[in-house]
Amino acid sequence: MDEGLLDRVRQHAARSGMSVQDYVVRTLIRADFDERFSAAVDETQRFYGATRLT
Repeated sequence: MDEGLLDRVRQHAARSGMSVQDYVVRTLIRADFDERFSAAVDETQRFYGATRLT
């Protein structure tokens, strides 16, 4: 990780009142949830047919 990226992550973590490690873990957990949720939605649409609510 380059120094610029690490500084930005430190700033985001500080704004959230977290350590860099906690901030990164929280971000990874959120990304994993988003990915699993999207996969579940896709699977549901395949099962029931692609109908969109607009």
